[in-house]
Order: sequence, then C-alpha cells, then structure tokens
Amino acid sequence: MVPPQHPRGCRSDDPPLPDSRNNAPAALVTTMPEHLDLAKLIFGRLTWEAIPFHEPILLATFLVVAAGGLALVGALTYFRVWGYLWHEWFTSIDHKKIGVMYVVLGIVMLLRGFADAIMMRLQQSISFGDSLGYLPPHHYDQIFTAHGVIMIFFVAMPLVTGLMNFVVPLQIGARDVAFPFLNNFSFWMTVGGAVLVMMSLFVGEFARTGWLAYPPLSGILQSPDVGVDYYIWGLQVAGLGTLLSGINLLVTIVKMRAPGMTMMKMPVFTWTALCTNVLIIAAFPVLTAVLALLALDRYAGFNFFTSDLGGNAMMYINLIWIWGHPEVYILILPAFGIFSEVVSTFCGKRLFGYASMVYATVVITVLSYLVWLHHFFTMGSGASVNSFFGITTMIISIPTGAKMFNWLFTMYHGRIRFEVPMLWTIGFMVTFVIGGMTGVLLAVPPADFSLHNSLFLIAHFHNVIIGGVLFGMMAGITYWFPKAFGYRLDPFWGKCSFWFWLVGFYVAFMPLYVLGLMGITRRMSHFEDASLQIWFQLAAFGALLIALGIGSFLIQLVVSFRRRESLRDTTGDPWDGRTLEWSTSSPPPAYNFAFTPVIHDNDAWWQMKSLQYQRPQQGFIPIHMPKNTAAGIIIAGLSTLFGFAMIWHMWLIAVVSFVATLVVAIGHTFNYKRDYYIPADVVVRTEAERSRLLASHG
Repeated sequence: MVPPQHPRGCRSDDPPLPDSRNNAPAALVTTMPEHLDLAKLIFGRLTWEAIPFHEPILLATFLVVAAGGLALVGALTYFRVWGYLWHEWFTSIDHKKIGVMYVVLGIVMLLRGFADAIMMRLQQSISFGDSLGYLPPHHYDQIFTAHGVIMIFFVAMPLVTGLMNFVVPLQIGARDVAFPFLNNFSFWMTVGGAVLVMMSLFVGEFARTGWLAYPPLSGILQSPDVGVDYYIWGLQVAGLGTLLSGINLLVTIVKMRAPGMTMMKMPVFTWTALCTNVLIIAAFPVLTAVLALLALDRYAGFNFFTSDLGGNAMMYINLIWIWGHPEVYILILPAFGIFSEVVSTFCGKRLFGYASMVYATVVITVLSYLVWLHHFFTMGSGASVNSFFGITTMIISIPTGAKMFNWLFTMYHGRIRFEVPMLWTIGFMVTFVIGGMTGVLLAVPPADFSLHNSLFLIAHFHNVIIGGVLFGMMAGITYWFPKAFGYRLDPFWGKCSFWFWLVGFYVAFMPLYVLGLMGITRRMSHFEDASLQIWFQLAAFGALLIALGIGSFLIQLVVSFRRRESLRDTTGDPWDGRTLEWSTSSPPPAYNFAFTPVIHDNDAWWQMKSLQYQRPQQGFIPIHMPKNTAAGIIIAGLSTLFGFAMIWHMWLIAVVSFVATLVVAIGHTFNYKRDYYIPADVVVRTEAERSRLLASHG
C-alpha cells in the first residue's frame, strides 16, 4: 500500500493526513475545493526557485543583460524617442518598416544564438579526461537545444521573412502587402515567441532535448520541468506568426502584381518568395499540430507519443520532419533568389536561363516534400523505404546544381564588379557545393548508418545553412540596405566581415567533418580521448574568427551611419539594378509608386532605363493607404502572456489572457477607420523633390 503523502511544507513527524483510500471522512473530501489556493491559481508552479541564483554563469548573464536593457531603456527615454518608435515603427503596417524590424530581430537573436555556439565550442575544447570543463551537463544540453531553436526560428526565419517583406511588394509594383494589419501582427507574434525563448534563460530553464524535442525525452516523465513547455509555446506563438505571414505574402504575389507582370515576368527573387510561402502554408500547420499533440501528452495525460497505451514516438519524428525538411528549403530558396538578383546586377547581364531557374525552383518546392525520411534512415523503416528516400534526396540535388550552372554562365563574359554582395555570392557558390556533396553522401543509406548523429552531420548542416542561408542573407542585407536607409554600407568593414565569416566557417567546421568520419557523436559535453582535443580547439578558433565577422558587421553598421552623407544614395539605383525596386527613391515613399508601373520585361527597370524612361511630372492623385494600428502588438502581447501562463500552469492568468486576446481581436474587427488618403499635393511635393535630386546628380 502507498503510504499517506505529506503536503509540501509539513514535517515528517507531523501526523499524516487521512488518505481517501482509507475511508477518509466525507467532510474532508467535499471541502477540499473550498481551500483552493488563489496564489496557486495565479502563480502556478512559478516560485523564487525558478530564478537561477545558484548558477553563476546565468546570474552573470542576467546582470549583464539587465544592465544593457536598462541602459537602452534609459537612452530611449532620455532622447524621447518612445513616441516616435510607437507611432512610426511598432504600430506601423508599412511593409518596408516591418521588413526592417524583422531583420533587426534576426540580428539581435543572432548575437544570443552565437553566444551559445561560442560556449559550446569552448566547453568541447577544454573538457577532456579529468577536466570536466565549465558547463555542467544539464546546462550544456540546454545550450545546444537553445542554439538550434534560436538560429532556425529566430535568426534565419526573421531574416528571410524580413527581406521578403521589404522587397517583394517593391519588385511587383505594389503599394503594400495584401493584408497590412496581418503583417504587423505576424511580426509581433514572432517577437512574442522569441521573448518566451529568451525568458527561459532567466526564469526556469529551457528544454534539454535537442532542437526538435524528440519523445520520449520530451515527454512529461523524462522532462517534467518547464523546459519543453517553453519550447512548445515559444514555437506555437512564433509559428502562428510565420504561417500568417506566409498566407499574406502568397496572396500579395498572386493578386497584386503590376499590370503586364505575368508569372514568367516576375523577378527570380519574387519567384523564390512565392515558392517559399507555398511551403510555409503547407508545412507550418504540421508543426502546429505536432506540438499541440505533444502538449496534450504533457498537459492532459494523452498518449500520442508515449511508449505505452498505443502511443508511437516514431509518429512524432515523422511529423516533425515532414515540417522540418521543407523548412530548410523555406530558408534556402529566398537565398537562391538573392544570389540570382546579385549575380545579374553585378555582372551587368540578364540572368542566364531564367525559365530553367524558375522551373528548378518549382521542382525543388515539390521534391522537398518527398525526402523527409532521410533524417532517420537508421530508425527501422526498411531497405525499400530507405532506398526510395535516398533516391529522391539525390534527385533534389539536380535542380540545385542547375541553378549553380545558371549563375556561372551569367558570370561568364560578364563585367563582374566585386562589390560586397558579389563576394558573399562567390563565397556561397564554393561553400554550398561542398555542403551539397556531403549531403548527397548522407543520402546513401549505408553511409548514413555510419555517419548519422555524428559530427559529420553537424558539419554538413552548418555547411548549407551558413554557406547558403547566412551568406545569402548577408548578401541581401548589403544589397538592399541603401534602398531601405538611403545610404550604402561601408565596403571595407563589409569585406572584413565576409573574409572572417568565410575563413572562420572552414576553420570551425572542416575539423567536425574529420571528427565525424572518426565516429565522434554530436551533443557530447566531455570526451576521454585526448588525441581529439586538437580538432575541437581548431573548431573553437574558427568560431572566434566568425565572432570577428559578426563584430565587423556591427562595426560596419555604426561606421556607415556616421559616414552616411558620403555614402548617400541620391539616385535610388546605387548598383545599376535591373528590377522594379530600384526605380523608386531610397528610401521609398510610403506609397512606393506614385503611379502603378506597367511591366513589359522580367528585368523591368533595366528595360525602362534602356528606353530612356521619363518620370511623370503631373497628373498625381490622392493615394489610398492603410492606417497604422496598435491591435497587432496588443494581441501578440496577450498571446505571449497566455503562452507564459500555460508554461507555468498559471491557470487564472491563462484564462484571462486568452479571453482578453479574443476580446481585442473581435474588437479590432469593428474598427472601420483603417485607411486614409495621402493628399495629391503631398505626392506632388515628394515626387518633385525626387526629380530635383535626380537632376542635381545628373
């Protein structure tokens, strides 16, 4: 018989409470609800013990972050910019400002995610034999989980979404996205997810499961703490924002293109954005569903993914990778589009094989749904299933290879200008081919049986994500920065950043290929074999070089701002671009285009320049535009509060915040004053100033 339990706070020598199984008095049983603890309803399992006072590393980090945060808030208050930020940025529905905010979020989260990477590399470089390093295993496990989650969901995704948000409406000749309010709401939901993940650093702890949280490790029995709950609700909140953003951009591209812009006259970046958002709409509901099922297992005692009562952990792994593999193409396709724009612009040539580039993009989009099982060849699906997915994985490399040849042939006989975006592109072409070849090797099931879960896999994944996505985002930021802010980025510090990143990547990850071929397992915080240490020390040195690359980029932003007058772009076309966004001023006016352009070519602006295009000087009319609204940030804030309350079982706050979210959302539907007109005389003044600037600079 189970002995009677002592309530928390009782001493062991106190008399035990009567147990209901031993005929407890009926009065005791019936009056229990009357003693419902209000503090428990409000605070749930959140106590002072959740604050990591006993962890010196976390405490020091908290103090540094708190000091930095207070300094930032103090500076913003001192310079009285809160009102400006609220009215012009936080509540803005201008796709250009929302795009910029996405990129800022991605860069801020990059600093956190890279700090985790440095901590891991340092730990692995010193933790050999008798030395256990400086990170206890439970802390190390949280770090590698947080690193993966942050880099994919809160660095790569915001950078990709931000560039699509900023560029796509300008490239297709639209004044904004199809659903401007939804755009603002999507951004703040992504911020909400990032806030929840960041809070886990200082309140409670994060998951110790790896970035995809496989059960049974992520189940309630093996992870009873709040770590996996932070994971679930952080990704649910951010994932909803991403899904809505995908719907928004898809509708924008399909329905809001300028007259004459048929599908085969869209810029390649817009094509890749279209395919990416199709993948988002198809894949992210799967992520939402599988995390909801995991939450039901943890919160309500369901058994979807347990090893008993009919559950099946392999179902989770299939579902998470049915989202997970399209996700890597969601990230890489827009990068391919950026490289296409950059190569064409800086070689002064029409992109070679435009149609084949479009078809390759569509083929990748379709095939990305037929390869997910290559992530778990070793998990018993059988030779026939493994063979099918191995073959489809090899096939998907063919359209990617076709793209590589298209870029090479565009460069052939071109007058290449080695500006910073072009350097990132050439670095990508070399690095990504290596990553692609190691991917084809991993697509061979017998080879994968040896290399699965080794450091070879880590090196391959970072090879394609850093060499593909990160290099693409850096090329895109440098390329479109003058369009967003009206001045170019300083090229010297841009080149420093590029070379530190490129050399640092090879020094950091080539040793991991070697270690992987030796059979060294990933996610280890300590090693016995001292002969391996030199490889981890090399990798740590590479990480320090990458840190210098990130530092150079931050210095580049500061130096460029201070020298902005000498780097000023007055033409709106600093690179001699080919697509429609370069026809506007830098930065573009709120309405983007005074007149909707008519398109006759896929290099629309290049053709307009070759035909001696003349800007209209009269006939301007009032322009209909959507109004700013605070509803997006309020609803997202309440959703984030709901997520936090669910993590800590704060049921009263969860109910109140959920009801408040519904009330604000429904209330917003009754707001009919959502638009306004920019007066014609304002448009006339804006366009006249642009004409004057162009005339004064030839």
